Amino acid sequence: MNEKYLELARKVVPDKRLLINAASKRAAELARNARPLVSVPPQDDRNFLDIALLEIAEGKLVVTFKTEEKPAA
Repeated sequence: MNEKYLELARKVVPDKRLLINAASKRAAELARNARPLVSVPPQDDRNFLDIALLEIAEGKLVVTFKTEEKPAA
């Protein structure tokens, strides 16, 4: 894992658990041949997790946390 990409992504998503979940889910999508949202030249040696972190760091992948809303009384 590229530490530089991790630090850049942590500035965008400071919650570690949320960042780990989002990056791992996106890395799994990339492993299943999803199209990267950042430029990835041929013969690139970055792994899927690095690409996912870079997508988050560049704002190409937006990470949100949905909470359950309680019905109004």
